[in-house]
Amino acid sequence: MTSTELAAQDARHAPLTDADKLAQDAATAAQVRRLANHPDVVALRVEKVRTQVDAVIWLGIFLGLAFTMVNVQQFAAAGAPVWSLGWFAGWLLDPMVSLVLVAVLRAEQITARYQVSTGVWAHRTKWFAFLATYVMNTWESWTRFDVAGVALHSVPPVLVFLAAETAPVLRDKLTEAVLAAAHHAHAGRITPVAEQAGEDQASGVPADLASPVEHATDAPAEAKPVRKPSKPARKTTKAKTAGRKLLGDYVADARAAWTPGTEVTPAWVRSVTECGRGTSSAVAAALTAELTTATDLKEAA
Repeated sequence: MTSTELAAQDARHAPLTDADKLAQDAATAAQVRRLANHPDVVALRVEKVRTQVDAVIWLGIFLGLAFTMVNVQQFAAAGAPVWSLGWFAGWLLDPMVSLVLVAVLRAEQITARYQVSTGVWAHRTKWFAFLATYVMNTWESWTRFDVAGVALHSVPPVLVFLAAETAPVLRDKLTEAVLAAAHHAHAGRITPVAEQAGEDQASGVPADLASPVEHATDAPAEAKPVRKPSKPARKTTKAKTAGRKLLGDYVADARAAWTPGTEVTPAWVRSVTECGRGTSSAVAAALTAELTTATDLKEAA
């Protein structure tokens, strides 16, 4: 082994300095932070929280409905002898109301994931089921002016109603959290051309190959105006209906439909992309950021 090879081996096995260790820690921390904020990682965490929230809410709803079942049976039986037809019929009233309520809640559990409104009749059904359960639970206590009985029999149905109204809101907010993470990640990928060229040069890739900007031309930059779509392309994504559209798809649709002079608002986004109310705000913010960046780059050129 020559002295040159021995020196190279010693250099490879040299202990790290404090600066080298700090540099490695910084690189590891940056990678962990970048992966922790990745939209897919955020979606996975939110999905776990959504599962926990759904399990706890459903447990509370079923316990409340089980408590009200006995009171409703006594109200429907109206003192009928045990094991008689009237006594058996009384047990059918509460499950009839509860099953309809559970069906509506189960449907809202799916629609809230994609921020789709269930309509006014779903809310009316929940209100009727709640009022019917509440009246049948507290009727005898109200007729006897039993304040303690009213309070006792009011807690379970009211809690079931609040859970039924709160669960879709929580699921909708969890979905917005996933969309917000995707929006921030999309906004972070918007890099000015000058910075992108510097990164390409640092990585050893020729700028004329890594960047779409035409460098080898004698024509002035003003000779190549940016082309804008002449007509709003509102039906460009009809072929994607087989899969779930992401935030980037809605942003692409809005970008294609935008024309100079159009004010980007959530209402305008909904009109050209047919997305939900919560998604339209994120799409409008992302498109506004893109247009602002493009305007700044054009003025700088």
